[in-house]
Amino acid sequence: MTATEETEPLISSKGLTARDNKQQTVSYDAISLEGSERNTTSCRMGYDTTSFKLKPILRSCALTTPLITTVIPTATHSIRNTENESITYTWSDLNVYAARMNEKPWEMFFKRKKPIERKHLLKDVCGVAYPGELLVIMGSSGAGKTTLLNALTFRSGRGVTVSGVMAANGRRLSSTTLTSRTAYVQQDDLFVGTLTVREHLIFQAMVRMDRGIPMDQRIDRVQQVINELALTKCKNTVIGQPGRIKGLSGGEMKRLSFASEVLTDPPLMFCDEPTSGLDSFMANQVVSVLKTLAARGKTVIATLHQPSSELFALFDRIILMAEGRVAFMGTTSQACTFFETLGAACPSNYNPADFFIQMLAVVPGQEISCRYAINTVCDAFQKSEHGMKIALEAEAITGEYVDSLRHSKYPKSRSPYKASWCEQFRAVLWRSWLSVIKEPILIKVRLLQTVMVSLLIGVVYFNQKLDQDGVMNINGALFIFLTNMTFQNVFAVINVFCAELPIFLREHRNGMYRTDVYFLCKTLAEAPIFVAVPLLFTIVVYPMIGLYPGIDHFFVTVGIVALVANVSTSFGYLISCVSNNLSMALSIGPPVIIPFLLFGGFFLNTASVPIYFEWFSYLSWFRYGNEALLINQWSEVETIACTRSNATCPKTGRMVLQTFNFKQEHFWIDITCLFCLIIAFRFLAFLALLAKTRRNSKQR
Repeated sequence: MTATEETEPLISSKGLTARDNKQQTVSYDAISLEGSERNTTSCRMGYDTTSFKLKPILRSCALTTPLITTVIPTATHSIRNTENESITYTWSDLNVYAARMNEKPWEMFFKRKKPIERKHLLKDVCGVAYPGELLVIMGSSGAGKTTLLNALTFRSGRGVTVSGVMAANGRRLSSTTLTSRTAYVQQDDLFVGTLTVREHLIFQAMVRMDRGIPMDQRIDRVQQVINELALTKCKNTVIGQPGRIKGLSGGEMKRLSFASEVLTDPPLMFCDEPTSGLDSFMANQVVSVLKTLAARGKTVIATLHQPSSELFALFDRIILMAEGRVAFMGTTSQACTFFETLGAACPSNYNPADFFIQMLAVVPGQEISCRYAINTVCDAFQKSEHGMKIALEAEAITGEYVDSLRHSKYPKSRSPYKASWCEQFRAVLWRSWLSVIKEPILIKVRLLQTVMVSLLIGVVYFNQKLDQDGVMNINGALFIFLTNMTFQNVFAVINVFCAELPIFLREHRNGMYRTDVYFLCKTLAEAPIFVAVPLLFTIVVYPMIGLYPGIDHFFVTVGIVALVANVSTSFGYLISCVSNNLSMALSIGPPVIIPFLLFGGFFLNTASVPIYFEWFSYLSWFRYGNEALLINQWSEVETIACTRSNATCPKTGRMVLQTFNFKQEHFWIDITCLFCLIIAFRFLAFLALLAKTRRNSKQR
C-alpha cells in the first residue's frame, strides 16, 4: 500500500448542484442551516461533510445574538500554526500496566502484599494529534480508549503504571507543564446545581483566566462564550441537580462543560465520551462544537464509543484501538483504504464506525480467532509506511517543553493557579454564598425545624418555678439545648463536603483554587446560619421556660448555645471530610457523638469519670457547654423553694452546681475550651480534606 493509495478516497465526490442552490432549515433554537459545498470523507457511503454556518435570525424589532457559528474548513493549511498558538501533541512507546491484588482481606495482616498479576493495558501505543483537526479515539468496550485518554492527560488511577513519552511541538511533557494550556471535558458533568449558567461561567472566569485581565473583560468573554455555544436562552436558568432541582437538558449541560473549558481559549482539548447519554441530534450538535473548536486551530482529542455515520463524517482523523494496541490511525478515507487492502472492505451503505468496531471486537466464544485477527491488523498497520511515519514523528523529541514557555506569551510562574489567593478567596466565597442562599433545604427547612423544636421544648418545660422539681426540669431543658444544637447542626453539614467532593477534586486538580481557600470559604459562607439558628432557638425557648431573668444572662445563653452549635458544626465538617461518601458519614456520625454525650456531666457526674476515660471527657463540648449554661443559670440564684421536706433539695444555686461538681470559676475556661474545640475540629477537618487532595493528585 503506497502513500498515494492511503490518501486517495475510494469514491470521488459528485456534483450536488441541485442541493447546493437550496437552503435547508431546521426548527431548533431558531437556527438556519445553509448548505454549501460538500466534500467526500467516508468510505463507500456517499456521506459528505457539511460545511455549514448557524446564523442569527433577523427579526423586525430586534437582532438576536448568534447561537453557534460552526464553520468547517476544507483545508487545514489556512489555520495559523505558530508555536505560541497551537500544539502538535505526540506520544510514543506508551505502555500502561495495572497491578492487581488477589488477596483475601485477612491475609494482608499476616503477610506482605504481593501483586500476583500485572495486566498490560496499553502496548507500545504511538500517535500524533495535529492542530486544527478533530482526532477521535474509537474501539469496542475494553479496547483501551479511556485508558489511553487518561494516560495522555496524566490522570491514570492508583495502581496504574504509565511509561512512554508525551510531547508537545516536539518537546517532552510532564504532568504539570501544560496545566494552564489544556482543557479536559470529562464524561460526567459536575456542577454546583443551584447556580445559573451565567453565574457558573463568571466563577470559572474569575479563577481560570490570567491575573492581569480586568473583570469587565472577563464578563465580556463569558458573554462571548455564551453566544458561541448557544447558551443565550438558558444563561439565567439554574443548572439543576438530578432528582432535586430541575434545570438544564443533557445537551445544554454538555455545552456548558465545553463553555467552562474554552473560556481561557486553550490550544489543546481532551474530551471523554462527549456524546454519552445524548440523542443523535444533540450528539451531532456537540461534535459540531468540537469541529468548530478544532477549526480555530485547537488540537482536539476525543473518545467516542460508537458514533453514527453522520458523526463519523465529521472526524478529521481517527485512532482505532483493539486489545490495547493501535489498529489504525489516520483519516477516515485512509482507514477504509487500509482495511480494503487487508481484504476487509467496508460494505456499501454500512456505517464505517460500526464496521471497524465489529472487526476489532473480541466475540465471546471466538476469543482465539478474534485476537489473531486483531494482532494481524495491528501488525499490518505498525509495519505499513503510514504507521512507521507516525511512529517516527512521535519519537522526534528535541528537549523539554518547559523551556519553550520562556519565549511564549504565557507568563512564567511557579504557581499552578491562575488567580491569586485573594482572587480565589473572593470567587469561591461568592459561589459558596450563592449556593447557600439558593438552597431551599438549608434555609427554609432548618429555620422551620428550629422554630418547631423550640416551641416543643418550650411547651413541655413551660414556666418552670424555682423549687426542687423546677431545678431538675431546668437542668434537663438546658442539656436538651446542647443535644438539639449538636444533632441538628452535625447532620446539617455532614453532607457538605461529601456531596461536593467530586466537584472540588476536579476543580482543584484543574488548578482553579487551593484547598485552604475552598475549606475556609465553605465554612465562612455557612457561618451566618449557624449564628442565626441558635439565636432564633433561644429567643423562642428562653422566656417560655422561665430561665433566669436578665438581658445579660439571655445573651450569655445565646453565646454559649452558638458556640456549641459551631463546635458541633466543626465536628460535622470533620466527619464529612473523613468520609468518602454520604452513607459512610451518616454511619459514622451517631456512634461517635454518643461518647461525647455521656461525658457531658448530665448522665455521668464529672467526678465519677473513670481515670482511663478522663482524657476523653476533656474533648466533650457537652461538658463545657453544660457547665457554662448551669453557671449562667444558677450562680446568682440565692434561694430555691423546698416544697417537700422528705426530698433532697438544694437551697441555693451554688448547691446545684456542687451537685454536678461544677465550679463557678471555670466559666471562662469553658468558653475558651469551646473556642479551642472549634479551631481544633476545623483544623483536623482541613487536614483530612488536604489528605484527600494529595491522594487524588498522586493518581496523576
